[in-house]
Amino acid sequence: MCLAARGLGSSSISIRLSAIRKLAAEAVDNGLLAPELAAGIIRVKGVKATGIRVGNWLSLRQAQDLLSAPDVATMRGLRDRAMLAVLLGCGLRRSEVAGLNFAHIQQRDGRWCIVDLVGKHGLVRTAPLPTWVKVAIDAWASAAGLAEGHVFRPVTRASGRAGGERLGEKVVWQMLQHYAEAVGVPRLAPHDLRRTCAKLCRAAGGELEQIQLLLGHASVQTTERYLGTKQDLVRAPNDAIKLTIVT
Repeated sequence: MCLAARGLGSSSISIRLSAIRKLAAEAVDNGLLAPELAAGIIRVKGVKATGIRVGNWLSLRQAQDLLSAPDVATMRGLRDRAMLAVLLGCGLRRSEVAGLNFAHIQQRDGRWCIVDLVGKHGLVRTAPLPTWVKVAIDAWASAAGLAEGHVFRPVTRASGRAGGERLGEKVVWQMLQHYAEAVGVPRLAPHDLRRTCAKLCRAAGGELEQIQLLLGHASVQTTERYLGTKQDLVRAPNDAIKLTIVT
């Protein structure tokens, strides 16, 4: 049975072939495989790449349209705009958005940040809050009368008020689908907004090392040690994302 028939994508097949070629070369070096056999393995061609690139990246205009899509005359709209702002401006994962607590929002180096954010694999990082993200969070928190506990809560359909202790991750996903459809970017995932945050930071001149620290892709300590880089909370890369909160 061919690999494609077993459900493997072209990119996965290419990765596996690359690993097999490398293994064949090492086997020759160690006298475990005849050179002519290794040469035959290395000559095997991968399948032609098909389909679409995995993941989406929004343009600045698309990101602004998405951020402006919620109806902020409603409690739900204020909440959803704040969640979109955190996703786009700070690159949080949907689990991190659902679990975000007011205790995380503190001042560091004279600016607002999300501190002690525990991400994937238990890595802890600090995410600077651009002014427009803080404005969106404050607007939601003030309207909902929230100052402690989880930042984002369910909004009841009957009363239109905030209720419950916290949102589930699925709600973050469903919220995004609604607005993504409305602005003409269907099948958008929360992680696509994380990618968009990185792309917009880079396009605005953000340093790659600072963006890595913002997103927590690797240990901050390891990044600092290898690159001699210290996270710059004063000149944070996500401050350069030119989105606005319409009030």
